[in-house]
Amino acid sequence: MSDYKSQLTETTRTLDHRDIPAGHGRAVSLVRVYHAAIDDVWDALTNPERIPRWFSPVTGDLRLGGHYQVQGNAGGEILRCEPPRMFALTWVFGEAPTEADITEVVVRLTSTDDEHTQLELEHTAVVDPERWAQFGPGAVGVGWDLSMLGLGLHLEGGEPIADPNAWFATPEARQFMTDSSEAWGQAHQAAGGTREEVETAVRNTTAFYVPEPEN
Repeated sequence: MSDYKSQLTETTRTLDHRDIPAGHGRAVSLVRVYHAAIDDVWDALTNPERIPRWFSPVTGDLRLGGHYQVQGNAGGEILRCEPPRMFALTWVFGEAPTEADITEVVVRLTSTDDEHTQLELEHTAVVDPERWAQFGPGAVGVGWDLSMLGLGLHLEGGEPIADPNAWFATPEARQFMTDSSEAWGQAHQAAGGTREEVETAVRNTTAFYVPEPEN
């Protein structure tokens, strides 16, 4: 059994603000060091044959200016690609998004030595104030924590989860998502969120990702 708690605590989470074409957005950032060379991490992130082993299948034209689609998730355009150091892309849900719905993701890789690579993922979105008040950064943060977990297990040589939907119902997964929600609450508080704001966001985010089991 993998030590999911350890995987979670290896990530640093921060909040900031960034300007994107959609406007002045809120940025969530995750930073983690993986025990893998930078070329291996880059390949895991960009090779369409490897991506489904830790994330979801991705189709499209995976090059600068090309468009991609994550199966059952977001799609967008590849804005920048500087192998093996960074890439940036739009991240968009829905079939007819408006400009306000277009968010941006930037991934940066840095070699800390020949066997370790720091990954920084930053996701910036113009968030509706009511939605932010309801969920805070955990709305996207928990999902990215799950992705960082999957990448870590993959780089360690682990087998992909055969049935992700079944895994989400396991005690280990539910605890991971609960702990992730609370970790984003701590980042929210560190960025200036009040105790009431943080508690509300953590409660709602946890209920979304970890609903009570049906009888």
